[in-house]
Amino acid sequence: MKNYLSIDQGTTSSRAIIFDSNLKLVRDSQKEYDLSYPRDGWVELDPLDIIDTVTETVSSILKENEEIEACGITNQRETTIVWSKNTGKPIHSGIVWQDRRTHDLCDKLKSEGYEELITEKTGLLLDPYFSATKIKWVLDNVDGARTMAEKGDLLFGTVDTYLIYMLSKEKNHFTDVTNASRTLLFNIKTMDWDDELLELFDIPKSMMPNVLACDDNFGTLSIKEHDIPIRGVIGDQQAALVGQDCFNEGDMKSTYGTGCFLMVNTEENPVEIKEGLLTTVAYKLEGKVHYAIEGSIYSCGNIIKWLRDKMRFFESANESENFLEKTGNSNNVLFLPAFNGLGAPFWNSDIRGGFYGITQDTTINDMTTASFLAITFQTKEITSILEKYNIEISKLLVDGGMIQNKTFCQVLSDTLQKEIIKPENVESTAVGACKVAMIGSGEDIIKPSSLNLSSFKPNKDLKDKYAVNHKAWKEYISDSLRN
Repeated sequence: MKNYLSIDQGTTSSRAIIFDSNLKLVRDSQKEYDLSYPRDGWVELDPLDIIDTVTETVSSILKENEEIEACGITNQRETTIVWSKNTGKPIHSGIVWQDRRTHDLCDKLKSEGYEELITEKTGLLLDPYFSATKIKWVLDNVDGARTMAEKGDLLFGTVDTYLIYMLSKEKNHFTDVTNASRTLLFNIKTMDWDDELLELFDIPKSMMPNVLACDDNFGTLSIKEHDIPIRGVIGDQQAALVGQDCFNEGDMKSTYGTGCFLMVNTEENPVEIKEGLLTTVAYKLEGKVHYAIEGSIYSCGNIIKWLRDKMRFFESANESENFLEKTGNSNNVLFLPAFNGLGAPFWNSDIRGGFYGITQDTTINDMTTASFLAITFQTKEITSILEKYNIEISKLLVDGGMIQNKTFCQVLSDTLQKEIIKPENVESTAVGACKVAMIGSGEDIIKPSSLNLSSFKPNKDLKDKYAVNHKAWKEYISDSLRN
Protein backbone atom coordinates (compact mmCIF):
# COMPACT_ATOMS: atom_id res chain seq x y z
CA MET A 1 0.00 0.00 0.00
CA LYS A 2 1.46 3.35 -1.08
CA ASN A 3 0.94 6.62 0.75
CA TYR A 4 0.33 10.02 -0.86
CA LEU A 5 0.55 13.53 0.56
CA SER A 6 -2.23 15.99 -0.23
CA ILE A 7 -1.72 19.70 0.46
CA ASP A 8 -5.01 21.62 0.54
CA GLN A 9 -4.22 25.33 0.79
CA GLY A 10 -7.47 27.22 1.41
CA THR A 11 -8.55 30.81 1.89
CA THR A 12 -8.35 30.77 5.70
CA SER A 13 -6.40 27.59 6.52
CA SER A 14 -3.85 25.12 5.24
CA ARG A 15 -4.37 21.39 5.56
CA ALA A 16 -2.05 18.44 4.95
CA ILE A 17 -3.36 14.88 4.65
CA ILE A 18 -1.74 11.54 4.03
CA PHE A 19 -3.97 9.14 2.09
CA ASP A 20 -3.27 5.54 1.22
CA SER A 21 -3.86 4.06 -2.24
CA ASN A 22 -7.48 3.34 -1.30
CA LEU A 23 -7.99 7.04 -0.51
CA LYS A 24 -8.36 6.30 3.18
CA LEU A 25 -7.18 9.11 5.43
CA VAL A 26 -4.09 8.07 7.39
CA ARG A 27 -3.16 11.30 9.20
CA ASP A 28 -4.00 14.96 8.81
CA SER A 29 -3.25 18.38 10.23
CA GLN A 30 -4.88 21.76 9.75
CA LYS A 31 -3.90 25.28 10.77
CA GLU A 32 -5.82 28.51 10.32
CA TYR A 33 -4.36 31.92 9.52
CA ASP A 34 -5.83 35.40 9.38
CA LEU A 35 -6.88 37.55 6.45
CA SER A 36 -6.71 41.34 6.64
CA TYR A 37 -9.15 43.96 5.34
CA PRO A 38 -7.23 47.24 4.92
CA ARG A 39 -10.11 49.07 3.21
CA ASP A 40 -13.68 48.46 2.15
CA GLY A 41 -13.63 45.68 -0.44
CA TRP A 42 -9.92 44.88 0.07
CA VAL A 43 -8.93 41.38 1.23
CA GLU A 44 -5.28 40.47 1.77
CA LEU A 45 -3.11 37.74 3.26
CA ASP A 46 0.55 37.39 4.21
CA PRO A 47 2.10 34.93 1.70
CA LEU A 48 4.59 33.85 4.36
CA ASP A 49 1.65 32.72 6.53
CA ILE A 50 0.82 30.30 3.72
CA ILE A 51 4.37 28.96 3.58
CA ASP A 52 4.52 28.66 7.38
CA THR A 53 1.16 26.92 7.79
CA VAL A 54 1.81 24.50 4.93
CA THR A 55 5.28 23.69 6.25
CA GLU A 56 3.95 23.22 9.78
CA THR A 57 1.03 20.98 8.82
CA VAL A 58 3.10 18.83 6.47
CA SER A 59 5.92 18.49 8.99
CA SER A 60 3.51 17.41 11.72
CA ILE A 61 2.19 14.40 9.76
CA LEU A 62 5.40 13.11 8.19
CA LYS A 63 7.09 10.31 10.10
CA GLU A 64 10.81 9.65 10.06
CA ASN A 65 11.87 7.25 7.27
CA GLU A 66 8.27 7.12 5.97
CA GLU A 67 8.05 6.75 2.22
CA ILE A 68 5.56 9.02 0.44
CA GLU A 69 4.97 8.11 -3.20
CA ALA A 70 4.00 11.60 -4.37
CA CYS A 71 2.44 14.90 -3.39
CA GLY A 72 -0.65 16.59 -4.83
CA ILE A 73 -1.34 20.30 -4.28
CA THR A 74 -4.70 22.02 -4.44
CA ASN A 75 -5.21 25.67 -3.65
CA GLN A 76 -7.41 28.74 -3.49
CA ARG A 77 -7.46 30.14 -7.01
CA GLU A 78 -7.07 33.72 -8.34
CA THR A 79 -5.30 34.92 -5.18
CA THR A 80 -2.33 36.88 -6.49
CA ILE A 81 1.25 36.94 -5.20
CA VAL A 82 4.12 38.90 -6.77
CA TRP A 83 7.63 38.27 -5.47
CA SER A 84 11.30 38.99 -6.11
CA LYS A 85 12.98 36.50 -8.40
CA ASN A 86 16.20 36.98 -6.47
CA THR A 87 14.99 36.69 -2.87
CA GLY A 88 11.62 34.92 -3.06
CA LYS A 89 10.14 37.63 -0.84
CA PRO A 90 6.73 39.08 -1.78
CA ILE A 91 6.78 42.77 -2.69
CA HIS A 92 3.20 43.20 -1.43
CA SER A 93 0.61 41.30 0.55
CA GLY A 94 -1.18 38.56 -1.36
CA ILE A 95 -4.39 39.95 -2.88
CA VAL A 96 -7.16 37.42 -2.18
CA TRP A 97 -9.69 36.28 -4.77
CA GLN A 98 -12.47 38.09 -2.89
CA ASP A 99 -10.73 41.46 -3.23
CA ARG A 100 -12.59 44.16 -5.21
CA ARG A 101 -10.05 47.02 -5.36
CA THR A 102 -9.73 46.88 -9.17
CA HIS A 103 -13.42 47.43 -9.80
CA ASP A 104 -12.86 50.84 -11.44
CA LEU A 105 -10.21 49.42 -13.78
CA CYS A 106 -12.57 46.64 -14.83
CA ASP A 107 -15.32 49.18 -15.50
CA LYS A 108 -12.92 51.28 -17.58
CA LEU A 109 -11.92 48.30 -19.73
CA LYS A 110 -15.57 47.33 -20.14
CA SER A 111 -16.43 50.84 -21.30
CA GLU A 112 -13.62 50.57 -23.85
CA GLY A 113 -15.21 47.39 -25.23
CA TYR A 114 -12.67 44.78 -24.12
CA GLU A 115 -14.93 42.38 -22.20
CA GLU A 116 -16.12 40.43 -25.24
CA LEU A 117 -12.53 39.82 -26.37
CA ILE A 118 -11.50 38.69 -22.89
CA THR A 119 -14.47 36.36 -22.51
CA GLU A 120 -13.90 34.84 -25.93
CA LYS A 121 -10.30 33.99 -25.09
CA THR A 122 -10.57 33.08 -21.40
CA GLY A 123 -14.18 32.01 -20.82
CA LEU A 124 -14.29 34.47 -17.90
CA LEU A 125 -15.91 37.81 -17.21
CA LEU A 126 -13.96 41.05 -16.79
CA ASP A 127 -14.09 41.20 -13.00
CA PRO A 128 -11.77 42.04 -10.06
CA TYR A 129 -12.19 38.42 -8.93
CA PHE A 130 -9.53 37.21 -11.36
CA SER A 131 -5.77 37.69 -11.19
CA ALA A 132 -4.88 40.00 -14.11
CA THR A 133 -6.11 43.29 -12.66
CA LYS A 134 -4.61 42.37 -9.28
CA ILE A 135 -1.18 41.93 -10.92
CA LYS A 136 -1.54 45.24 -12.73
CA TRP A 137 -2.53 46.96 -9.48
CA VAL A 138 0.65 45.70 -7.77
CA LEU A 139 2.82 46.86 -10.68
CA ASP A 140 1.15 50.28 -10.72
CA ASN A 141 1.03 50.89 -6.95
CA VAL A 142 4.13 49.34 -5.37
CA ASP A 143 7.20 51.59 -5.62
CA GLY A 144 9.65 50.30 -8.19
CA ALA A 145 7.54 47.26 -9.07
CA ARG A 146 7.04 48.00 -12.75
CA THR A 147 10.72 48.76 -13.30
CA MET A 148 11.66 45.48 -11.59
CA ALA A 149 9.10 43.59 -13.68
CA GLU A 150 10.35 45.05 -16.94
CA LYS A 151 13.90 43.98 -15.98
CA GLY A 152 12.65 40.42 -15.40
CA ASP A 153 13.21 40.61 -11.64
CA LEU A 154 9.60 39.90 -10.55
CA LEU A 155 7.55 36.71 -10.69
CA PHE A 156 3.79 36.22 -10.44
CA GLY A 157 1.95 33.21 -9.21
CA THR A 158 -1.28 31.97 -7.77
CA VAL A 159 -0.84 30.15 -4.46
CA ASP A 160 0.17 26.84 -6.06
CA THR A 161 2.99 28.55 -7.94
CA TYR A 162 4.33 30.29 -4.83
CA LEU A 163 4.26 27.03 -2.87
CA ILE A 164 6.17 25.21 -5.62
CA TYR A 165 8.70 28.03 -5.91
CA MET A 166 9.32 28.31 -2.18
CA LEU A 167 9.14 24.64 -1.16
CA SER A 168 10.56 22.73 -4.14
CA LYS A 169 14.25 21.87 -4.26
CA GLU A 170 14.38 23.10 -7.85
CA LYS A 171 12.70 26.49 -7.14
CA ASN A 172 10.44 25.79 -10.13
CA HIS A 173 8.21 28.58 -11.42
CA PHE A 174 5.30 26.36 -12.52
CA THR A 175 1.52 26.35 -12.47
CA ASP A 176 -1.12 24.04 -13.91
CA VAL A 177 -3.79 24.64 -16.55
CA THR A 178 -6.64 25.08 -14.04
CA ASN A 179 -4.97 27.85 -12.05
CA ALA A 180 -3.67 29.49 -15.25
CA SER A 181 -7.22 29.52 -16.62
CA ARG A 182 -8.35 31.78 -13.74
CA THR A 183 -6.00 34.69 -14.44
CA LEU A 184 -7.73 36.43 -17.39
CA LEU A 185 -4.40 35.99 -19.19
CA PHE A 186 -4.63 32.36 -20.35
CA ASN A 187 -6.28 31.44 -23.66
CA ILE A 188 -8.30 28.29 -22.91
CA LYS A 189 -8.52 27.43 -26.62
CA THR A 190 -4.82 27.65 -27.46
CA MET A 191 -3.91 26.59 -23.87
CA ASP A 192 -1.17 29.18 -23.48
CA TRP A 193 -0.54 32.67 -22.11
CA ASP A 194 -2.15 35.14 -24.50
CA ASP A 195 0.18 37.90 -25.75
CA GLU A 196 -2.71 40.22 -26.61
CA LEU A 197 -4.14 39.98 -23.09
CA LEU A 198 -0.75 40.43 -21.46
CA GLU A 199 -0.33 43.61 -23.52
CA LEU A 200 -3.83 44.80 -22.63
CA PHE A 201 -3.13 44.49 -18.89
CA ASP A 202 0.46 45.74 -19.32
CA ILE A 203 2.02 42.66 -17.70
CA PRO A 204 5.47 41.43 -18.82
CA LYS A 205 5.37 37.81 -19.99
CA SER A 206 8.60 37.16 -18.04
CA MET A 207 6.51 37.25 -14.84
CA MET A 208 4.32 34.32 -15.87
CA PRO A 209 4.99 30.72 -14.76
CA ASN A 210 5.33 27.75 -17.10
CA VAL A 211 1.98 25.99 -17.51
CA LEU A 212 1.85 22.20 -17.12
CA ALA A 213 -0.87 19.53 -17.17
CA CYS A 214 -2.42 18.73 -13.78
CA ASP A 215 -0.67 15.35 -13.60
CA ASP A 216 2.78 16.54 -14.72
CA ASN A 217 6.07 16.59 -12.78
CA PHE A 218 6.26 19.87 -10.84
CA GLY A 219 9.49 19.19 -8.94
CA THR A 220 10.46 17.87 -5.52
CA LEU A 221 8.84 19.00 -2.27
CA SER A 222 11.54 19.22 0.38
CA ILE A 223 10.24 19.39 3.96
CA LYS A 224 11.54 17.83 7.19
CA GLU A 225 14.28 15.85 5.43
CA HIS A 226 11.69 14.33 3.12
CA ASP A 227 12.01 14.71 -0.66
CA ILE A 228 8.61 14.02 -2.23
CA PRO A 229 7.84 14.26 -5.97
CA ILE A 230 5.07 16.79 -6.74
CA ARG A 231 3.04 14.95 -9.37
CA GLY A 232 -0.27 16.76 -9.15
CA VAL A 233 -1.45 20.40 -9.04
CA ILE A 234 -5.05 21.51 -9.50
CA GLY A 235 -7.20 24.48 -8.39
CA ASP A 236 -9.47 23.76 -5.45
CA GLN A 237 -12.81 23.72 -7.25
CA GLN A 238 -11.50 21.57 -10.07
CA ALA A 239 -9.97 19.31 -7.40
CA ALA A 240 -13.41 18.89 -5.84
CA LEU A 241 -14.76 17.93 -9.28
CA VAL A 242 -12.11 15.19 -9.51
CA GLY A 243 -12.61 14.26 -5.86
CA GLN A 244 -16.30 13.69 -6.52
CA ASP A 245 -15.47 11.59 -9.63
CA CYS A 246 -17.21 14.04 -11.96
CA PHE A 247 -15.28 12.83 -15.02
CA ASN A 248 -18.17 12.70 -17.51
CA GLU A 249 -20.27 15.27 -19.35
CA GLY A 250 -23.03 16.64 -17.13
CA ASP A 251 -21.44 15.47 -13.85
CA MET A 252 -21.94 18.26 -11.32
CA LYS A 253 -20.73 19.20 -7.85
CA SER A 254 -21.09 22.16 -5.53
CA THR A 255 -18.51 23.03 -2.87
CA TYR A 256 -19.58 24.94 0.23
CA GLY A 257 -16.45 26.40 1.81
CA THR A 258 -15.50 30.06 2.32
CA GLY A 259 -17.31 30.68 -0.96
CA CYS A 260 -19.61 28.39 -2.92
CA PHE A 261 -18.67 27.01 -6.32
CA LEU A 262 -20.92 24.92 -8.51
CA MET A 263 -19.16 23.21 -11.42
CA VAL A 264 -20.37 21.04 -14.31
CA ASN A 265 -18.07 18.92 -16.48
CA THR A 266 -18.64 19.56 -20.21
CA GLU A 267 -15.77 17.29 -21.34
CA GLU A 268 -14.01 18.59 -24.48
CA ASN A 269 -16.69 21.19 -25.23
CA PRO A 270 -16.11 24.72 -23.80
CA VAL A 271 -19.79 25.69 -23.43
CA GLU A 272 -20.55 29.41 -23.27
CA ILE A 273 -23.42 30.69 -21.11
CA LYS A 274 -24.23 34.38 -21.22
CA GLU A 275 -26.09 34.71 -17.92
CA GLY A 276 -23.10 35.24 -15.66
CA LEU A 277 -21.63 31.73 -15.55
CA LEU A 278 -18.01 31.01 -16.42
CA THR A 279 -16.37 28.67 -18.92
CA THR A 280 -13.18 27.27 -17.47
CA VAL A 281 -10.68 24.42 -17.69
CA ALA A 282 -11.80 21.48 -15.55
CA TYR A 283 -8.47 19.64 -15.75
CA LYS A 284 -5.86 18.21 -18.07
CA LEU A 285 -5.19 14.59 -17.16
CA GLU A 286 -3.49 11.86 -19.19
CA GLY A 287 -3.08 14.31 -22.05
CA LYS A 288 -6.77 15.20 -22.35
CA VAL A 289 -8.33 18.60 -21.56
CA HIS A 290 -11.82 18.77 -20.06
CA TYR A 291 -13.79 22.01 -19.70
CA ALA A 292 -16.44 23.03 -17.18
CA ILE A 293 -19.15 25.58 -16.49
CA GLU A 294 -18.82 27.28 -13.13
CA GLY A 295 -21.00 29.43 -10.94
CA SER A 296 -18.94 31.30 -8.33
CA ILE A 297 -20.55 32.64 -5.15
CA TYR A 298 -18.32 34.90 -3.05
CA SER A 299 -19.85 34.43 0.40
CA CYS A 300 -20.78 31.13 1.96
CA GLY A 301 -18.92 29.72 4.97
CA ASN A 302 -17.54 33.19 5.73
CA ILE A 303 -21.16 34.26 6.42
CA ILE A 304 -21.42 31.67 9.19
CA LYS A 305 -17.98 32.67 10.48
CA TRP A 306 -19.18 36.30 10.58
CA LEU A 307 -22.29 35.32 12.53
CA ARG A 308 -20.03 33.45 14.97
CA ASP A 309 -17.09 35.85 15.34
CA LYS A 310 -18.57 39.31 14.74
CA MET A 311 -22.24 38.96 15.66
CA ARG A 312 -21.51 36.36 18.36
CA PHE A 313 -24.75 34.50 17.68
CA PHE A 314 -23.10 31.19 18.60
CA GLU A 315 -19.72 29.94 19.83
CA SER A 316 -18.93 27.40 17.10
CA ALA A 317 -19.88 26.87 13.46
CA ASN A 318 -21.37 23.50 14.42
CA GLU A 319 -23.68 25.23 16.88
CA SER A 320 -25.21 27.26 14.03
CA GLU A 321 -27.26 24.21 13.10
CA ASN A 322 -29.32 24.72 16.27
CA PHE A 323 -30.42 28.16 15.01
CA LEU A 324 -31.39 27.06 11.48
CA GLU A 325 -35.12 26.42 11.18
CA LYS A 326 -35.68 23.04 9.49
CA THR A 327 -38.65 24.36 7.48
CA GLY A 328 -36.70 27.39 6.23
CA ASN A 329 -38.93 29.82 8.15
CA SER A 330 -36.99 33.07 8.65
CA ASN A 331 -40.02 35.07 9.84
CA ASN A 332 -39.84 37.17 6.64
CA VAL A 333 -36.24 38.24 7.34
CA LEU A 334 -34.06 38.33 4.20
CA PHE A 335 -30.27 38.52 3.94
CA LEU A 336 -28.16 40.10 1.19
CA PRO A 337 -24.88 38.07 1.16
CA ALA A 338 -22.57 40.74 -0.25
CA PHE A 339 -19.65 41.48 2.08
CA ASN A 340 -17.51 42.07 -1.02
CA GLY A 341 -20.15 42.31 -3.72
CA LEU A 342 -22.11 39.54 -5.42
CA GLY A 343 -20.71 36.85 -7.70
CA ALA A 344 -22.62 34.63 -10.14
CA PRO A 345 -24.94 35.32 -11.73
CA PHE A 346 -25.13 38.99 -10.62
CA TRP A 347 -21.44 40.06 -10.75
CA ASN A 348 -21.80 43.37 -8.92
CA SER A 349 -18.78 44.73 -7.04
CA ASP A 350 -20.45 47.79 -5.50
CA ILE A 351 -23.29 46.23 -3.53
CA ARG A 352 -22.81 45.41 0.16
CA GLY A 353 -24.60 43.08 2.56
CA GLY A 354 -27.62 43.69 4.71
CA PHE A 355 -30.75 42.32 6.37
CA TYR A 356 -34.31 43.24 5.40
CA GLY A 357 -37.53 42.75 7.30
CA ILE A 358 -36.18 42.98 10.85
CA THR A 359 -38.83 43.77 13.48
CA GLN A 360 -39.00 43.67 17.27
CA ASP A 361 -40.05 40.03 16.94
CA THR A 362 -36.92 39.07 14.98
CA THR A 363 -34.75 36.46 16.67
CA ILE A 364 -31.25 35.06 16.24
CA ASN A 365 -32.92 32.03 14.68
CA ASP A 366 -34.59 34.21 12.04
CA MET A 367 -31.37 36.01 11.09
CA THR A 368 -29.34 32.79 11.04
CA THR A 369 -31.95 31.04 8.92
CA ALA A 370 -32.10 34.00 6.52
CA SER A 371 -28.31 33.80 6.17
CA PHE A 372 -28.36 30.11 5.31
CA LEU A 373 -31.25 30.63 2.89
CA ALA A 374 -29.26 33.30 1.05
CA ILE A 375 -26.69 30.59 0.27
CA THR A 376 -29.26 28.07 -0.96
CA PHE A 377 -31.10 30.73 -2.98
CA GLN A 378 -27.88 31.74 -4.76
CA THR A 379 -27.34 28.08 -5.63
CA LYS A 380 -30.87 27.96 -7.04
CA GLU A 381 -30.13 30.99 -9.22
CA ILE A 382 -27.25 29.06 -10.83
CA THR A 383 -29.05 25.74 -11.25
CA SER A 384 -32.03 27.53 -12.82
CA ILE A 385 -29.74 29.02 -15.49
CA LEU A 386 -28.16 25.62 -16.19
CA GLU A 387 -31.59 24.06 -16.68
CA LYS A 388 -32.40 26.73 -19.29
CA TYR A 389 -29.51 25.28 -21.29
CA ASN A 390 -30.91 21.76 -20.96
CA ILE A 391 -28.27 20.71 -18.45
CA GLU A 392 -30.24 18.14 -16.49
CA ILE A 393 -29.95 18.27 -12.71
CA SER A 394 -31.50 15.27 -11.03
CA LYS A 395 -29.07 15.32 -8.10
CA LEU A 396 -26.27 17.49 -6.81
CA LEU A 397 -23.00 16.18 -5.35
CA VAL A 398 -21.85 18.43 -2.51
CA ASP A 399 -18.69 18.82 -0.45
CA GLY A 400 -16.88 21.33 1.75
CA GLY A 401 -16.95 22.12 5.44
CA MET A 402 -20.50 23.49 5.53
CA ILE A 403 -22.15 20.25 4.49
CA GLN A 404 -21.31 18.69 7.84
CA ASN A 405 -24.43 20.64 8.82
CA LYS A 406 -27.18 18.10 8.04
CA THR A 407 -29.97 20.63 8.44
CA PHE A 408 -28.31 22.88 5.87
CA CYS A 409 -28.13 19.94 3.44
CA GLN A 410 -31.84 19.28 3.91
CA VAL A 411 -32.74 22.96 3.49
CA LEU A 412 -30.62 23.00 0.31
CA SER A 413 -32.48 19.96 -0.99
CA ASP A 414 -35.85 21.55 -0.17
CA THR A 415 -34.84 24.84 -1.82
CA LEU A 416 -33.65 23.20 -5.04
CA GLN A 417 -36.18 20.36 -4.92
CA LYS A 418 -33.27 18.10 -5.90
CA GLU A 419 -31.59 15.16 -4.22
CA ILE A 420 -28.37 16.15 -2.43
CA ILE A 421 -25.57 13.56 -2.28
CA LYS A 422 -22.88 13.96 0.38
CA PRO A 423 -19.71 11.81 0.39
CA GLU A 424 -18.25 10.18 3.50
CA ASN A 425 -15.21 12.45 3.22
CA VAL A 426 -16.51 15.99 2.73
CA GLU A 427 -13.01 17.32 1.94
CA SER A 428 -13.25 16.45 -1.75
CA THR A 429 -10.62 19.03 -2.71
CA ALA A 430 -7.92 17.15 -0.80
CA VAL A 431 -9.13 13.83 -2.22
CA GLY A 432 -9.00 15.34 -5.71
CA ALA A 433 -5.41 16.50 -5.24
CA CYS A 434 -4.46 13.00 -4.10
CA LYS A 435 -6.16 11.42 -7.13
CA VAL A 436 -4.30 13.72 -9.50
CA ALA A 437 -0.99 12.80 -7.84
CA MET A 438 -1.91 9.11 -8.15
CA ILE A 439 -2.65 9.54 -11.86
CA GLY A 440 0.65 11.39 -12.25
CA SER A 441 2.35 8.43 -10.59
CA GLY A 442 0.76 5.93 -12.96
CA GLU A 443 -1.54 4.42 -10.34
CA ASP A 444 -5.21 3.63 -10.95
CA ILE A 445 -7.67 5.48 -8.77
CA ILE A 446 -10.37 3.51 -7.02
CA LYS A 447 -14.02 3.86 -7.91
CA PRO A 448 -16.33 5.37 -5.29
CA SER A 449 -18.67 3.20 -3.26
CA SER A 450 -22.31 4.20 -2.97
CA LEU A 451 -22.25 2.75 0.55
CA ASN A 452 -20.25 5.76 1.73
CA LEU A 453 -22.74 8.35 0.46
CA SER A 454 -25.48 10.18 2.37
CA SER A 455 -28.61 11.34 0.57
CA PHE A 456 -31.01 14.19 1.34
CA LYS A 457 -34.26 14.08 -0.61
CA PRO A 458 -36.55 17.09 -1.03
CA ASN A 459 -39.71 17.49 1.00
CA LYS A 460 -42.33 18.04 -1.71
CA ASP A 461 -44.72 19.53 0.84
CA LEU A 462 -42.36 22.48 1.30
CA LYS A 463 -41.90 23.18 -2.42
CA ASP A 464 -44.38 26.07 -2.63
CA LYS A 465 -43.20 27.66 0.62
CA TYR A 466 -39.58 27.72 -0.52
CA ALA A 467 -40.63 29.06 -3.92
CA VAL A 468 -42.43 31.99 -2.25
CA ASN A 469 -39.43 32.70 -0.02
CA HIS A 470 -37.03 32.54 -2.97
CA LYS A 471 -39.19 34.95 -4.96
CA ALA A 472 -39.21 37.44 -2.06
CA TRP A 473 -35.42 37.14 -1.71
CA LYS A 474 -34.89 37.63 -5.42
CA GLU A 475 -37.04 40.78 -5.40
CA TYR A 476 -35.00 42.09 -2.47
CA ILE A 477 -31.75 41.46 -4.36
CA SER A 478 -33.13 43.11 -7.52
CA ASP A 479 -34.27 46.18 -5.58
CA SER A 480 -30.87 46.42 -3.87
CA LEU A 481 -29.02 46.20 -7.19
CA ARG A 482 -31.14 49.01 -8.64
CA ASN A 483 -30.54 51.37 -5.70
